[in-house]
Amino acid sequence: MEEKSYISMEERKKCRRVAAAFSEMYELTDVVVVDAGRYGFVKLQYYREPHGFELLSTFTDSSRLFEALWQDWFEEQVLAAVYGTALEELEYEEIFALLPKEKQDEIRNKKAYFESMIQQ
Repeated sequence: MEEKSYISMEERKKCRRVAAAFSEMYELTDVVVVDAGRYGFVKLQYYREPHGFELLSTFTDSSRLFEALWQDWFEEQVLAAVYGTALEELEYEEIFALLPKEKQDEIRNKKAYFESMIQQ
């Protein structure tokens, strides 16, 4: 029986670079990306004992993986800036708009940093 692959070798290489670019996030949050071989890459989120991860998403496209990880990182940074305040109840984009310009620039620059990491 012939094994079917769901991700091209080129996309697999790109996804590896994306997953590596966001590796610092894995230490800060309960998000991790694993290589699932011919099935693509799997983003695991919200680890809860004793059952494991509550959410998983499979990716075979590096740009979609990048956007998903960027969104996770963005939300984590925005929420961390207002943790413990009434602003936590707002939408992420609303919170972002209320952050000081320096913090907004820092977050925007980080996206450019991640993008540069995958180009190497």
